[in-house]
This record gives sequence, structure tokens and C-alpha cells, in this order.
Amino acid sequence: MGVTTRVPDVDVRLVDVTKRFGDQVAVDRITLDVSDGEFFTLLGPSGCGKTTTLRMIGGFEQPTSGLIELQGVDVTFLPAYQRDVNTVFQSYALFPHLNIYENVAFGLRRKGVEREELKKRVAEALELVQLIGYEKRVPGQLSGGQAQRVALARALVNRPAVLLLDEPLGALDLKLRKQMGIELKRIQREVGITFIYVTHDQEEAMTMSDRIAVMNKGRYEQLAGPETLYERPATRFVAGFVGASNLLEGKIGSDGADWTVTLASGGVIRAPKSLGEIGSGGAIGVRPEKLSLLEPGQQSKGNTLQGTVVDTSYLGVITQYVVEEKGGFRLLVSEQNLDRTTRNDTWRPGEQVTLTWKPENGFVVGDAASA
Repeated sequence: MGVTTRVPDVDVRLVDVTKRFGDQVAVDRITLDVSDGEFFTLLGPSGCGKTTTLRMIGGFEQPTSGLIELQGVDVTFLPAYQRDVNTVFQSYALFPHLNIYENVAFGLRRKGVEREELKKRVAEALELVQLIGYEKRVPGQLSGGQAQRVALARALVNRPAVLLLDEPLGALDLKLRKQMGIELKRIQREVGITFIYVTHDQEEAMTMSDRIAVMNKGRYEQLAGPETLYERPATRFVAGFVGASNLLEGKIGSDGADWTVTLASGGVIRAPKSLGEIGSGGAIGVRPEKLSLLEPGQQSKGNTLQGTVVDTSYLGVITQYVVEEKGGFRLLVSEQNLDRTTRNDTWRPGEQVTLTWKPENGFVVGDAASA
């Protein structure tokens, strides 16, 4: 193990980290820094390399090549038990024969922590996860959300420099996942420990994270805060994986301060060049909620397209439309039901509509579509 110079405020550093399993490249030359006290998320579909990356940080897998540092120390080939990290798994991995108090105290007992200090730290951990009064229960008497909190308390009681979380909410139902996501963020703020979180759920990632690395095929395609990822996706994959997007393709052009795309129908749409480079194979994108269906007498917002409603879905908070543009491609539109009281107030399939949106509310992607 080599010691390197500590970079201020960097808890975890990966430099050109690669992991191969035989001929398969699971992680491909990843370089990134995770700041001290940051809630950092690795987001992506199954098989993208996010869990393998987490396991290498935790010491459960060794990289094929590259460097891993924790708080400025080279830990690339150190075993997990010699790293100042703890891990929370989806399965929770609680000891079924031990009560909640003993589950949380287990790691402290193995370290030989004195009795009074142990009692104090276990109490603090249980209070943090709001489980005071559950000390004598066993895991089989807990709900899924409570078991997840115990696993979190057991990991935090050791006061690690970094906490790794491998899809810890995956076994919970949707409502509980949302509640626990808010709780995790609260806990992370209170303890100030660096969290590195793995998930395939983009809403989960957006809710909790300071920054997100969107992974695909062993690499991350964009690393940014939630707002930037959503409003300014850098690639087609990010645009499609983080929320829903409409990508408008055609002949790329330039007109002063704007990029232009001339569609097959002859329509021309614009996006400011300040949004980024579009490239010869790129596209202009717009999120469904940025689109408006013009009512009679309403003014265009800049970009306009003519089309036909082909599907309508009333979803309570919003109504979702699929509109086929004259050139044949389909756009998804989401409108809030602010003034609607019944489904009869929505646009009907077969109706001709005009879509509009502000050019600055779109985005551009520079990469070409996959073959």
C-alpha cells in the first residue's frame, strides 16, 4: 500500500479504473472524485458496471488496472476489512438470532469498544434512524423499512469515512422507497459522512444525490447534479434514461446564435448554441412537460409543430398525450391538470393540434443515434 498526497475535500478517487471478467469489460477506465460529505450516486441499468465499481471501492473486488484512493491513501489492493468504509446491501444481512441492539453493536464488540462507549454509540445510531424502543426486537419482528434502518444504523455506528449503499431500497414497495429516500438524505446530512449510492431508479437518484454519474456499458456518460442531468443531458442515453425525452432529428444547420434542425415535414426548430455543440449527427431535444398544446388564440412560444393526437392518458396530476407530427414521428407531451376537472376537458385522439415550446427550454445532444 502506497501513501499519496491528500487532495483537500476528496474522500474517494478513482483513476483509470478497469475491471475485466475474462473477455468482458465490466468497468472501462473510470476516473472520478467523490468529495468529502457528498451524496454521490452511480445510476444506470443492469449490467452497466455500477455495482462492480462500488464493490471495487469497498474492496470486495480488485480492479484489473487503475488506482483507488480513500482519503488520499492508495487502497487499490487492500482487503475490505482494512478500508475505512462500511456497506449497506439490499438484503440488509442482519443476524436473525440477535436482537436489534446486538445487531447494531456487533461491529463495535468485535473492535473491543468499551461498554459505556458502546452503549452510547448504539443509542445514538438508533436515535438517528428513529428506532429507539426497538432494541429487544429481533429482525423477524420488523417491517422491511425498519430492517433497512437497522442495517443503516449498524453501518453508521462504526463511523466510517465512506458509506457504500448497494440498492438498499430495492426490496421495499414504492411508497416506502420514497419515504426512505427522504430519510436517507436527512441522515446523510446529519452525520456528514460521504455516501456512495448505487441504483437503477432515476427518481431515487434525483431525490437524494448531490451529484450523479450516469453509467452505460462500463463508463459514465455524464457526471453532474440532478438539475443539470435533467435539463441539459449530454448524450442520447442520458436524455432517455433520466426522464422522458423527445429527440428531433433532421438536417442540422446554423442560423446566427441558434442551431436549427429541418425535419422531414419541412418544419424548422431551433435551440440556442449556448446549450452546447450539436454535431453532424446530433439532435435537438425537449422534455414532455416543456411542450404546450396551443389553445385557440394563444401565442406561439417560438418553436411550433403541427400534429395529430394519437393517444391520451389521464393520470390525475397530468394528462399525457402522444402527438404524431406531420413528418411521421411521435412526441410525448405532459400537461398539468390545473384547470381540468374531468377527462372530457382533454384533447381527443384524431384532433389536430399545434405544439409549441421556447427554444431555450430544449437541449442539444451531439452524439449520433446508434446503428
